[in-house]
Amino acid sequence: MRTTLVCTVLNEEQSIQIFLASVAGQTTIPNEVIIVDGGSIDRTVEIIKQFSKKVQLTIRIFTKVGNRSVGRNFGIKRSRNKIILLSDAGCILEKKWVEEITKPLQSRNIDVVAGYYKGRAKTAFERSLVPYALVMPDRVNKKTFLPASRSMAIRKSTWKLRSGFPEQFSHNEDYVFAKNLERYSANIAFCKQAVVYWIPPKSPLGAFMMFFRFALGDMQSGLIRLKVIFLFLRYIFFLGLLFLYITGGSLFLLLFLIMSGWVYILWAIKKNFKYVKIWQAIVLLPFLQILADFAVILGSLIGFFDLLKSWVFKKTESVI
Repeated sequence: MRTTLVCTVLNEEQSIQIFLASVAGQTTIPNEVIIVDGGSIDRTVEIIKQFSKKVQLTIRIFTKVGNRSVGRNFGIKRSRNKIILLSDAGCILEKKWVEEITKPLQSRNIDVVAGYYKGRAKTAFERSLVPYALVMPDRVNKKTFLPASRSMAIRKSTWKLRSGFPEQFSHNEDYVFAKNLERYSANIAFCKQAVVYWIPPKSPLGAFMMFFRFALGDMQSGLIRLKVIFLFLRYIFFLGLLFLYITGGSLFLLLFLIMSGWVYILWAIKKNFKYVKIWQAIVLLPFLQILADFAVILGSLIGFFDLLKSWVFKKTESVI
C-alpha cells in the first residue's frame, strides 16, 4: 500500500523538526512526504530542506499561499499515490501511526480512517486545557468519531469525489470536510491505535484564539452544534436574572445568582478534574471553562454575521 503524507506549514520553525523526526521514525515510512508552505517568513522551509538531507525520506516541498484547505488540496493533487495520510505541523506521530492508520484501508469497503489523538502537555495550564480541546478516551464513540486533519487517512479517489477540503473556510475546515464525508455516507473507520500527539497552546490568549477559531469556522460553514445553543441559553438565562436583580430584584435572587455561579464552577472542576489530577486544576478548569465560553460566544456571533452577509450577497446576486 503506497502512501503520501501531506502536511501544510506556515512559520513552523519551532515545531517542524520534531514533527519530521516523528515521520522519519515510523515503523512504516510513507512513500513520499509532501509539505506545502503557505508563505513562511521564518526558517521553516530551510529547516525542512536541511532535515531532508539527513534522512531517507522522499520530501517534496511546494509553496502555495492560501489557507490550510488550499494547501492540502494542492498537495494531494500532486501526490503520486492512492492513499493520502494527513497530519499537522505542531503534532508528533506515535511510532506506529502510519502502520496503524493504513490497516483499515486494506478493506476495499473503507474510504476514510479517523485516527486518534492525545495531548502532549507539560505545564499545569496545558494539562488542564487538553480535556477542553480533545475527545478524551472514555468519551470516544467510535460510531460517531469524525476524522480530523491531525490524524487521518483517506483514499485519493474519495477526496476527489467529495471535491476536496472546502477552500472558502479558513477555520475548522477539516470538521466541515468530515461532516461532508458523513453526509454523503463515506465509510469511515475509527482507529484508536493510530495516535498523534497534539501540543496545546501555551497561553490563555492562544487557548482563546483556538476556541474562537473553532466556533467561527463552524458558524461560517452553517454548522451549529447543540452544545453551542445550550451555551447561549445558559448565558441568556443568567444575564436575564442579573438584569432583573439590578432593576429591583430581591435578596433571594442575588443568592440564587451567587449559588448558580458556584455550581457552574464546581461543574467545570468535576467534569474534567479526573483527566488532570493536579491541585492547580481547581483554579485552571473554571478559568478555562469561562475563557472557552466567551471565545465560543464571540466566534459564533462573528461567524453568524459572516454567514448572514454571505446569504444576503448570494440572494442579491441571484436577483441581479
